[in-house]
Amino acid sequence: MHPLASHVISVNMTDIKHNANLLFLREDQLYESMELLFFAYRDFTTECDKILSAYDFGRAHHRAIYFIARNPNISVTELLEILRITKQSLSRVLSQLVDNEYVITEQCKVDRRRRLLKITHKGSELEDKLSKIHKEILSRAFRGAGAEAVAGYRNVLLGIIDEKDHKRFKKR
Repeated sequence: MHPLASHVISVNMTDIKHNANLLFLREDQLYESMELLFFAYRDFTTECDKILSAYDFGRAHHRAIYFIARNPNISVTELLEILRITKQSLSRVLSQLVDNEYVITEQCKVDRRRRLLKITHKGSELEDKLSKIHKEILSRAFRGAGAEAVAGYRNVLLGIIDEKDHKRFKKR
């Protein structure tokens, strides 16, 4: 575990003393942290799942729309690297998004073997609707936690994600 990750976990646990050695968490504290993550993820995705189901979409559609919107002209290969789903799964998701006019694909002018993905206006509206929910949840939680906790939260997440993906956040 990343040393800073234990700092953030301890900020939200009332039974940890401020002077405790934060590098050594008890097993029950780690289990509590895992449960908090499970419950947080459940509550983070619930409202978006309801909206997506009305479109007959799931979380893979949501993630695809999100990353295509944030990375115009992303290639299918690059999207596969981010999502880490099978080509078959992505193909199904992209087919639905393209057929329903949320995403368009274009052939790359430099390398005709590459397909580039762009969000449409319709796709952008859906992505905005979903992201608004997530931004509200995060804003409320961040305001309640305070600036130091927000920085710690970021460090915890960086400690969890694959080192390969860290480069995406170093630029910011």
